[in-house]
Amino acid sequence: MAIEQLGYSVFFIVLTSAIAAIARRVNDKLSKEGLVKELIYEAIAAAELCGCCFELIIVADNFGVATYAVFLFTLTIWWGLQWGNATACPYTYMEQIVQGEVNFKEAALKIWAQLMGGCCVYRYVQLYWWFELAETHEGRAFEECAADLKVNLYLGAFIEGFATLCCRLASKVISEKDAKFGAFIDSFIGTSLVVAAFNYSGGYFNPVLATALKWGCAGNSALEHIIVYWIGSCAGAVLSVPLFKTATFRNMFLADKAKTE
Repeated sequence: MAIEQLGYSVFFIVLTSAIAAIARRVNDKLSKEGLVKELIYEAIAAAELCGCCFELIIVADNFGVATYAVFLFTLTIWWGLQWGNATACPYTYMEQIVQGEVNFKEAALKIWAQLMGGCCVYRYVQLYWWFELAETHEGRAFEECAADLKVNLYLGAFIEGFATLCCRLASKVISEKDAKFGAFIDSFIGTSLVVAAFNYSGGYFNPVLATALKWGCAGNSALEHIIVYWIGSCAGAVLSVPLFKTATFRNMFLADKAKTE
């Protein structure tokens, strides 16, 4: 596949990121501090995440998983720098509920904002694909999608859950250690796990992302999708909260910090 075709995907991802950056600035200037402003930030972050990942499907299908991984690694670092307190991921708020940091109503509203941003962005993606500027976009705008789950339902849920657990624990360790190049390390771990799970469950590790990209696709019922991509991922994330606090885990991964305390 010619490099020119990849350029159209790069252009779309850069355009999407630029629009999201402008939208954040507008929200920062026009919205008052408070929950509504935070909801808008979440919707923008989810739209940027899902918009870029729709195009990453094109990259993976036509240029291989290795190219996809490079793009994802770079984008993950960019999102970490740009999103502020927004997460575009439901289970971060579920973790906060467990820890008593946020109430259920606020968490539910933020998850709703994420879903709205992530799902509504498809029309924007579809419009770009409809122009068929690149060969890689031909027929994609109205193409029937297929589910990515290639293994048993419960194995898929386990993969999504276990990988999410690993991602969350790694992020917590990196954050607490305040590791040098922490963003790069975190992105590398997350990208590696996504690639490892890519041919099994799709490697989403984010219910909003999975729902925006694959809800209603042939091969999975709504219940199967919820079990794998919502229950699986969220269970892994919530489990990371008590596990991170155990003495055994902290002695293994935060021994130096424990000694200084």
